Amino acid sequence: MTVWTPTDDGFADLTSHDTFARGAPHNTFARLRREDPISWTNYDQGQGFWSITRHQDICEMNRNFSVFSSARGIRMEDQTYEEYLARRTFQETDPPDHMKTRIKVAKAFSKPVIAGFENDIRELCAEILDRVLQEKEFDAVKIIARELPMRMLGRILGTPDEDLPWLVEKGDALIANTDPDFTEHVLDKMTTDEFRMMPFNSPAGAELFVYAKDLLASKEKSGDTNGVLHLIRQPDKDGNVISEEEFRNFFCLLVAAGNDTTRYSIAAGMQALCHQPELLGHMKEGGAVWDTAPDEIIRWATPALYFRRTLTQDFEAHGKQMRAGDKVLFWFSSANRDDAAFKDPFRVDLFRSPNNHLAFGQQGPHICLGMWLARLEVRVMFEELAKRITAIEPNGPQQFLRSNFVGGIKSLPVRIKTGG
Repeated sequence: MTVWTPTDDGFADLTSHDTFARGAPHNTFARLRREDPISWTNYDQGQGFWSITRHQDICEMNRNFSVFSSARGIRMEDQTYEEYLARRTFQETDPPDHMKTRIKVAKAFSKPVIAGFENDIRELCAEILDRVLQEKEFDAVKIIARELPMRMLGRILGTPDEDLPWLVEKGDALIANTDPDFTEHVLDKMTTDEFRMMPFNSPAGAELFVYAKDLLASKEKSGDTNGVLHLIRQPDKDGNVISEEEFRNFFCLLVAAGNDTTRYSIAAGMQALCHQPELLGHMKEGGAVWDTAPDEIIRWATPALYFRRTLTQDFEAHGKQMRAGDKVLFWFSSANRDDAAFKDPFRVDLFRSPNNHLAFGQQGPHICLGMWLARLEVRVMFEELAKRITAIEPNGPQQFLRSNFVGGIKSLPVRIKTGG
């Protein structure tokens, strides 16, 4: 049994958010990997782009950051240079500028620092599950997968608990700005030019900017040293500190990516448990499974469907001549189902090793800053869930996010059994 089978006809429009509202079009990705691994995609809302769909090609090109540049944005939408400068985070920069900013924040998300949050995460998971599992039927995304990252985000950032629902609401509106369930300003259905200098061209970015500025001022006034925001603001070895604009943009990135991507990984893991019952048995046995399970669940989820790069010079591959200035999309979602890289990629194998998935990008300068936190939250949530349930099954149709940038299950009705 497989967890989920794609239904697209093999010729899906990759530029359409509606395509992905039915789940990632993996039949289309499989055809492109076979027939046209570097394919030109027309885009009626701007400049077309090259779609890179094979795992090996993405790995090789992503390492070549001097040619495949992040410094023109990471989404398929076009933007002016002025807009790029206003919106960018360190994600949208290349070395050495990328490393200068990354070093300022990396310590706060290092493996040792994040490991110190394990007890907090376990406490939150236990509290969430003990309350939720009193019911036998519920939406696993809304009351489990969404709940943990939201509350953990508050502890890591040191923000007041009462602000968390608002922050998550704005983070959803920011990163899911193409789904009407999350925002009234749907990017491809209305004019949002007045917010063009805000992250993701969203009014939520403007509101988060104000919140971040006020939060920073409040913490400086009170001398508050709780949370990673204090670590982020410390001088680096050369005495440089993060600027207000860098802090503001980074805060928006944390609120959006730090919450949504972990949510969709947990949701995908629960989806897998529903359709491959043996997975729960492996989790209950414990031991070595926890060394590999988090990465397999995150591979299966692949919340970041693609990242864009822009060519700094002409480049040829598979007989295709790409030109300087062309947009190139690395489809991580395709790479993580590439059967040349993964045996039986549509099955979840909690013992999969090695697991060179690209859900965190890839080893190198742009590898996901929050990977240790994501792995820890996923592991602890499923450790605690496996202790408490004996079965989980679907209880209605799942719903996917309407976005070709962030992939995820936004609704997953389930029925659970506990006890003997």
